[in-house]
Amino acid sequence: MLLRVRTAVAQLVAGLGAGAGGQPPAEPGEDEGAAAAAADASFCRPAFLQLTAEELRRADDHGGRAVQSPHDGRRRLPWSTGYAEVINAGKSQHNEDQACCEVVFVERRPSPRGRLLSREGSGEPDRGRKGFYFHYWALFDGHAGSGAAVVASRRLHLHICEQLRDLVDILQDPSPPPICLPHDVRAGPTEPLAEDNGEVPNDAVPRFHLEKAVSHESLVIGAIENAFKHMDDEIKRERVSQHLSGGCCALAAIYLMGKFYVANAGDSRAIIIRNGEIIPMSREFTPETERQRLQFLGFLRPELLGKEFTHLEFPRRIQPKELGKKMLYRDQSMNGWAYKKIEEDDLKFPLIYGEGKKARVMATIGVTRGLGDHDLKVFSSNIHIKPFLSCFPEVRVYDLTQYEHCPDDVLVMGTDGLWDVTNDKEVAGVVMEVLTSYEPNDPCRYTMVAQELVVRSRGVLKERGWRLANDKLGSGDDISVFVIPLGGPGNYT
Repeated sequence: MLLRVRTAVAQLVAGLGAGAGGQPPAEPGEDEGAAAAAADASFCRPAFLQLTAEELRRADDHGGRAVQSPHDGRRRLPWSTGYAEVINAGKSQHNEDQACCEVVFVERRPSPRGRLLSREGSGEPDRGRKGFYFHYWALFDGHAGSGAAVVASRRLHLHICEQLRDLVDILQDPSPPPICLPHDVRAGPTEPLAEDNGEVPNDAVPRFHLEKAVSHESLVIGAIENAFKHMDDEIKRERVSQHLSGGCCALAAIYLMGKFYVANAGDSRAIIIRNGEIIPMSREFTPETERQRLQFLGFLRPELLGKEFTHLEFPRRIQPKELGKKMLYRDQSMNGWAYKKIEEDDLKFPLIYGEGKKARVMATIGVTRGLGDHDLKVFSSNIHIKPFLSCFPEVRVYDLTQYEHCPDDVLVMGTDGLWDVTNDKEVAGVVMEVLTSYEPNDPCRYTMVAQELVVRSRGVLKERGWRLANDKLGSGDDISVFVIPLGGPGNYT
């Protein structure tokens, strides 16, 4: 009871004083081009929040920083998922985080044989919709504008769906996936394939008798990876016409056929808390964690450095008076450090500079994976940074069927506004504290966990800014959190 009162008071205090106005988010059926074009100039929040105009004004208030969550009595999220968010303390005009939660049907793509029979009128194509559903949760942490985050929140799950369409029959068949799919008749007439009768040409046996085993799980991972690439390509194509500003980190969780696939490109993170145990489901991609990949690219393609940067790393900037001396360094092949003689080229600015949260690529950006940023350049130069930024996520898999989960086992997803001030152990402590104060069958318990995580990471506004309970500085960033129960799907509409 005390915890509920504390949360309610924190919400009330945060909500005092309404700020600038806004407009409701576009409905899914509206013209996507118009919605995306308006996203850069207006304030929009996830559609599943169903915020009123007054609630939008409160959500956009940097002074009050009211925590927003789906309301009781409105649409409940799949699996009784909890969600909460709060705007930053003034670092950007609006909340640049975006979120999406969907249940998506993947319809099987018509087979070449079915299309051929239908075209020739000699048979009936398969009738009815055949496919499967997947559950989807995603967070997008925008930077330098919200355009990329907004369009990714509306489109990434559709790209994942499209990539999975070829796999509908394969994933539901326990036998190993075929190495090669039948030809697409749209490409034109071709000679009959040996695969049609299940045989391999005799002349292929000596050269190709060894085949690499490919799992169904790896097919899903590949589909997700390709979906991120297609999403990034779409942002690149439409960034000018649709005003898709900036870029975004992307963290997505897909539940499909008993498994969670957690895909991360950026510095958002996800953890599973199971029976008190903490299981990391992602890692941050920063200039420090991806140093060797970035340095290797700079080594292979020095033209990307624009004659202004060096791919080598030094403990500090080198002074001209130190030419000829030996200094510690490391390159793309090294984990440790060694000494080298300082040369003229070493006076250039390092590709990676700084440490911790202050580390930057080309003194510009602190994340190394994500979507967008196609026009990002080094300040006052024509050097593009996008070649060093990867849109491909790391995908980790968690098999729910291998464990018997209780209602207190959850997957927590959060943007870096959460993790910057709250570590994994503290998050797990909040989760267990809040869940034990609610009945296991209370559908609101996961929303209360999300709210409490956001409230504690934001802190309370004092004379010296937003402060945590220990009086340390709270998170001044946008904070978005999903809390997903692993006990099984709940009712959803």
